[in-house]
Amino acid sequence: MPMGKGTYGSKVGRPKKRAMYKKGKKVTKELTQRQKDTLKKHSVHHTSKHMAEMRKLMKAGKTFTQSHKMAMKKVGK
Repeated sequence: MPMGKGTYGSKVGRPKKRAMYKKGKKVTKELTQRQKDTLKKHSVHHTSKHMAEMRKLMKAGKTFTQSHKMAMKKVGK
């Protein structure tokens, strides 16, 4: 296998594995009014446990759909 710059065997230009992960606190944000309204409508169909999990995930930066799928897997409906 060739080992020159720009070939598949080359490690030149690749970031170090340690550098890919940043250390630090998780950034939490407040939900926008639109997100709050959407969660209010969504809460008719789901338990408070499901909604609390979704709120937590959305504050951590997940989208509505991502947080819904994760909450369904973790706590169910």
